[in-house]
Amino acid sequence: MGQGRILIIDDDPDITEAMSVVLENKGYVIDSAADSSEGMERLQANRPDLIILDVMMRTSQEGFELSRKLKSTAEYKDIPILMLTAVKDKTGLDFKSTAGDDAWLPVEEFLDKPVKPDVLLDKVASLIPKS
Repeated sequence: MGQGRILIIDDDPDITEAMSVVLENKGYVIDSAADSSEGMERLQANRPDLIILDVMMRTSQEGFELSRKLKSTAEYKDIPILMLTAVKDKTGLDFKSTAGDDAWLPVEEFLDKPVKPDVLLDKVASLIPKS
């Protein structure tokens, strides 16, 4: 029996595959999308228990924009978002301190890439609602 459904929205297929393998081995059901448009389609087709969201995809702000859109939509606002990105390496900016800010970065958690499998699993387990 699975532990929950996770939607990974990330434009890097290698990262998506690596996370999928780690999470599927722990019983999670994984769906993935390469950008916010595809992510919204997947979200509407199969509501996840958690979204793992990259920041930089087609644009450098795409993940931020999608997180704000989801958290301002009644149907999706309660789905936890784990933002996982290499933005710190590319920009020098550290967004961890602003995770949870409803206006700027409305996500439950923020992790920098690369993330170790055990750190990812611990964070995912803490974010998926227990049934």
